[in-house]
Amino acid sequence: MPQSPADRRVVVTGPPRRTSRVSGYYRPRTEIDEQTTLGHTYVRSLMRSQLRAGLTVFAVLGLLIGPLPLLFAAMPDARGLEWLVLGFGLYAPLVLLARWYVRRAERNERDFVRLVEDR
Repeated sequence: MPQSPADRRVVVTGPPRRTSRVSGYYRPRTEIDEQTTLGHTYVRSLMRSQLRAGLTVFAVLGLLIGPLPLLFAAMPDARGLEWLVLGFGLYAPLVLLARWYVRRAERNERDFVRLVEDR
């Protein structure tokens, strides 16, 4: 049976509608997922910045609390002062230090995500 012209299939060729990505396209998220050297460098950079923030808090905390035993030993008769310093004098600096650390850690993570997502 001969086919009618309406039943015949027509193949249309033209430029592709979907374009593939260029092979040299830079994707940091892919680098991290595939655990390449560059991805390892990105993660190490984030960890280093988080460690730097933690060590800064630790150093300030050591400078803030470290000399207190010497101060208390120099003033043996001031029992009430010790409790006031420990109970009330350190509370505000510790809260401020903790708040600074959390903000710094969140900012480090936000910067890392911005770097990875190419924004």
